Amino acid sequence: MVGKAEWLTQKNGHRFLSLYTEAKNPKGAVIIAHGRGWSPDFELYGTLRTRLTEEGYTTLSIQLPVLQSTAILGLYVPLYPDARERFQLAVNYLKAKGHQNIGIVSHSLGATMANQYLIRTEDTTVKAWVFVGILQGLEEMYRIRIPTLDVYGSNDWTVTMWGAPEREAQLRKVPGSAQIMVPGAKHFFEGQEEELIKIITGFLDKTLK
Repeated sequence: MVGKAEWLTQKNGHRFLSLYTEAKNPKGAVIIAHGRGWSPDFELYGTLRTRLTEEGYTTLSIQLPVLQSTAILGLYVPLYPDARERFQLAVNYLKAKGHQNIGIVSHSLGATMANQYLIRTEDTTVKAWVFVGILQGLEEMYRIRIPTLDVYGSNDWTVTMWGAPEREAQLRKVPGSAQIMVPGAKHFFEGQEEELIKIITGFLDKTLK
């Protein structure tokens, strides 16, 4: 496996898995957040964490709270505080490693959870946010002050595509932000992973300086 397994500990004593991969002469560090029911190295997330490292970004892919495979989105809402704590621990871990330019790259429900973290944290360490295939509109986007990139596919899940106009309207209020719809792409960007990597790195290169 590429990278190193790190166990981060929450206030309640629970330890969760994170996969840390260092880049040579890193341009910045990125927290990778997976979608509903998955894990830090599952398919798309394994690709993101390894390819972004190759592109010059140290990555920390974190395990977010998961429920049974049949759980609907609404059942995850009570887990948002748990997820927020995990994001903060990930930020703290990267800061302890000496990283100053930190971003978040999140997918699906992981993007929704990242949104919950960013609108509530008082920590201003995270300088950029990329979300891919978010599962809903952005809650209280006006509270986010960092450059944000919204990426989704033209064949994405309906819930993601329906919220696109609302998200774009909110992103216009945040300097340095943008929305990109990738023609032909599905929710997990199968077969278009390299195109996604190019989009993400292009944004991070401009933002994490």
